[in-house]
Amino acid sequence: MEKMEELKEYLKKIEYLASSIALLHWDSAINMPKDAVKYRSEMIGYLTGESYKLTTSEKMKAFIDYFSEIDGLDRLNKAIIENITREYNKVTKIPEAEYVQYEIDKTLAQNAWEEAKKKKDFSVFKPYLAKIIDYNKRFSEYWGFRDNKYDGLLDIYEPGMTTERLDAVFGELKEALVDLLQRIKRSNIKTDDAFLKGNYSAESQRKLGEIILGQMGYDYEKRGRIDVSEHPFTINFGNKDVRITTKYDTSDFRPAIFSMIHEGGHGIYEQNISDELEGTSLSVAASLGMHESQSRFYENILGKSMEFWNYFYPKFQETYKELEGVDLTSFYRAINCVEPSLIRIDADELTYSLHIIIRYEMEKLLINSDINIDDIPKLWNEKYKEYLGVEPEHDAEGVLQDIHWSCGDFGYFPTYALGNLYGAQFFNKMKDEIPDWRQQITCGDFAPITKWLNENVHQHGATLKPAELIKKITGEEPSAKYFIAYLNDKFGKLYDI
Repeated sequence: MEKMEELKEYLKKIEYLASSIALLHWDSAINMPKDAVKYRSEMIGYLTGESYKLTTSEKMKAFIDYFSEIDGLDRLNKAIIENITREYNKVTKIPEAEYVQYEIDKTLAQNAWEEAKKKKDFSVFKPYLAKIIDYNKRFSEYWGFRDNKYDGLLDIYEPGMTTERLDAVFGELKEALVDLLQRIKRSNIKTDDAFLKGNYSAESQRKLGEIILGQMGYDYEKRGRIDVSEHPFTINFGNKDVRITTKYDTSDFRPAIFSMIHEGGHGIYEQNISDELEGTSLSVAASLGMHESQSRFYENILGKSMEFWNYFYPKFQETYKELEGVDLTSFYRAINCVEPSLIRIDADELTYSLHIIIRYEMEKLLINSDINIDDIPKLWNEKYKEYLGVEPEHDAEGVLQDIHWSCGDFGYFPTYALGNLYGAQFFNKMKDEIPDWRQQITCGDFAPITKWLNENVHQHGATLKPAELIKKITGEEPSAKYFIAYLNDKFGKLYDI
């Protein structure tokens, strides 16, 4: 136990560096002057180098060697050793200079992406993206993979997941989505959401968002905050400082409100990871897919339910004259309108996963060198035309719409769709244990649901792998069937199909 306490003190140093780097990234997105980007990238590079040294040191190897000989470790301590061993094996396979330069180049790439998006010009971002793709190809080779080079990257965000498994799950999901979408197109019920366009000040949206977030259980006053960024995100520095961002559109409150609910789901997860896990390397989510299960659950399963808006809609009507003559049923139909669109973060609940599948297919092709970087915009546009029947007019609403590739997050996008599947599977179990959930949400009482998620999902951090956590909660392996059933039930009723 003395040795374990010594290890935890060592891991805290790595945690402090990770939080410092994250804080610099947060400031880069929120406050940093444009001309500071080069120096900021060098700061991040330096701190990353220090983190690399601690993570790959002889002292860390000595800890791993020592505990590998110990039998009978309890569940928590065993998880700590498994996690640091996994991280050690991954990081030590990347040369230190390359690891540091990668962090520097990512910061430069993010700045180039912002400029390219504003100019609607992929060519501005292309040389930076080419570098990031090459890094990820090499990293996957360093780490090794069985059948598909993409597996090495996928495992970072969703431990244990493989391309083979994901192809099967996404194949089933894609077939179900396309079938449901075609039936909706043939439906006699046509939903119009045009009446929601109006004049909505950013300040009024922020105030309403704060009311919703507070009711949900995200503490934005003492343990969080809400800021504005080009792309909404959540970031944390321990469970007592979890920050979210959004982006306001004064002609339509939906993007900001639903992104706040989405990021609030992430924030609730982070704020409720057990204090016991601080300094263990496990005070993070079980996976990015598990993280997305929480954000997508709050945003869609709850946030776009009739029960949710039965409580919150009067507050919106009091704030916006545009809604005075719009009844709740019409509003509910409008926020759940199925309409294939170009922008992922604005996509409706049904078509959203098709946006993810497009990105997943693109990433596999890029990482396996089946296409080159010049093919990206054209292929992107072709896939949107084929899968969703829409085509971007320029790069900003096409291949440049997401920040993720500039951050090096190849393998991340699939977790959004996996989050949909996990969230629906949890919801199926939760309904059995909280049978009156509809009445509670209708009254604005989120506490029982958030408590259920705290106890079953959040508090465990990364002590369990995602598949293990799902099996522990639901008694089943991860499955697409609950999400497919949920969509068919919800949209079947909305469109009378």
